[in-house]
Formats: sequence, C-alpha cells, structure tokens
Amino acid sequence: MNLDSDMQGIIDQFMKFDAPPIENLSPENARNSPTLKNAVEEMAANSALTRTLNVAMPALPEPVENIRHILIPGGKADILARVYYPNTDENLPVIIYFHGGGWVIANLDVYEPSCRALCNAAKAIVVSVAYRQAPEHKYPAAVEDAYAAANWILNNAAQIGGDETRVAIAGESAGGNLATVTCQIIKENGGKMPVAQLLVYPVTDARGGYSSYGENLDSIPLKTSMMPWFFKHYLETDAQKQEKYVSPILGDLSGLPPAIVITAEFDPLRGEGEAYAQKLADAGVSVKAQRYDGVPHEFFGLAGAVGKAKDALGFAVAGLQMVFELKADRVSS
Repeated sequence: MNLDSDMQGIIDQFMKFDAPPIENLSPENARNSPTLKNAVEEMAANSALTRTLNVAMPALPEPVENIRHILIPGGKADILARVYYPNTDENLPVIIYFHGGGWVIANLDVYEPSCRALCNAAKAIVVSVAYRQAPEHKYPAAVEDAYAAANWILNNAAQIGGDETRVAIAGESAGGNLATVTCQIIKENGGKMPVAQLLVYPVTDARGGYSSYGENLDSIPLKTSMMPWFFKHYLETDAQKQEKYVSPILGDLSGLPPAIVITAEFDPLRGEGEAYAQKLADAGVSVKAQRYDGVPHEFFGLAGAVGKAKDALGFAVAGLQMVFELKADRVSS
C-alpha cells in the first residue's frame, strides 16, 4: 500500500503489536486484538521516541463537554448508549451512531474518537449505540437493536436535550450497514425518518465480488480474508447474504434520507460503498460521496493524527450541517 506518510506511521506502530490475524482467532480473542486506536495511543505514550523519529505527535481523543449513559428500550432487552455533548447551549441536532467491527468485535470504546470528533465538529449530540454482537447474538439481533434504538431516539430526542426535527444516523463499516438498513426498515414501517445518513466505508453487499476485494488482499487493518470470518459469525447461513437487511444494496433505496458516503482507497469495502452511493443516486436520493486515497479502512476516527481523516471529518460534517440548517430553516419558517 502506498499510504500517506502520517497513516504509514500508525500502520507501522500497529504492526509492531504482532497480533495474530483476526481470521485465525475466536471472537473472544479477536475482541482483545489491537486496533488503530491502540496504535495512536501507543505513539502518544511514547512521545520521546516519537519526537526522536521526527513524527508528528498524534492527538489523543479530543475532549467533549459531557458524556452520559442511557438505557434505551429494546425488543429483547434494554440497549446501552453513550451520549456525547458538545460545548454549546444551542438547540442541538442529534447523530445516532453505530460502531464498526463486523458485527462481532469492537465496542463503544474503540470507536470513541469518531464520536468525539463528530460531536465537536458538528456541534451535535452523538448517541453511540451498544447493539448486540455475534456469534452470541446472530443476525438479525444487531439490526433489531439498531432499529429499536434509532426509533426511540428519533421520537424522544428531547429527553436527551436534542432537537427531534434534526436527527441524523451514522455508522462505520458494519455500523454503516446498520445505519442504512435502519433507514430502509423505518421507511417500510412508515416511521419517522432521519434527516440524513452518514455512511463511512459501509458494508452494503455481503455477496462480495468487487474489484476492491482483489486489490486489497493484504490491506491493513482490514484485508479481504477477514470478511468471510465476520459473515461466518454474523449469519446463520450463507443464503442470508441475499437478504436486503444484510446486503442493503439489494433493497429499494428510493425515499431514503440524503446520504454522505465516505470510502477509502486501501479497503476491500471500497467497491460496494461506491456502488451503493451510485444506486442511492439512481434511486433519486441526494448523495455526496468521496473516496480518500492513501488511507485504509478505519482511517476516519484518526482525525487527530491523519490529515485525510481530518479532511473526511470536515466533508462529513459539512454535509450533515447543510441538512441540519436546511431543516432548521424550514421549521422556523
């Protein structure tokens, strides 16, 4: 991979952890494998060496005004969510956020930098949802939790200090899948729809077959051989890959909210993310899509250390704020 220099430094640190390949681990062990967030933290902790190597000091996850935790009513059980507040007293928009990890690994902590950055940059409340994970809870458990959480937030945003007329939905990787699948379910049920969807390198087509899979056989941190491992644990059968709530590209995309789609050059998921953006546009959905070259999957949460991540955050926030402001203008008039 011909990575940008700031991204390369983080990948080099990540490789020093010498972790076994995810696809060779049990889900329990994989959940304790290092992440790019850990690599940035290690670089920050080792600041003397960082300066000696003349590498820019990475910023730690940025502070927010306040963090609280809430329980959201779910179909099977209550769902924990972490709520981030920016330093402002304005009538705040809300971003519902689903973390990545292939529906199997990762958690609220791993993706906290993305939530903090979105909270501050968008001046929005971010609600990060701890949906059930496979293989303990296979599909459609995560989808059910995502829909239940989003439906509650959309109709009760005022309870957490948010503006119920300006609620967007967002997610990275598997979380991007859950975000847009939730929009499809809300549309079919005639519910209250998010005003926008932010999809960061989303999983949209479990069938695979995109050229980006062949181009990123050995990409780090996500390589092509990891995707069958995730689906093996997430799904009961391969036949479920044909279902629209697993592969949202197979669904009817008309009538979905305006979309912001971000993809990365060195990512097996690049092809399906870009195909999904195109299908959304073909269905009449307003789409702002951007590929970031020189970076891999998982780059988005590294805005404090990677230039392209900061650019992507700005792109995402600009798209969200445009929708938030348009909605605010309509409500006030």
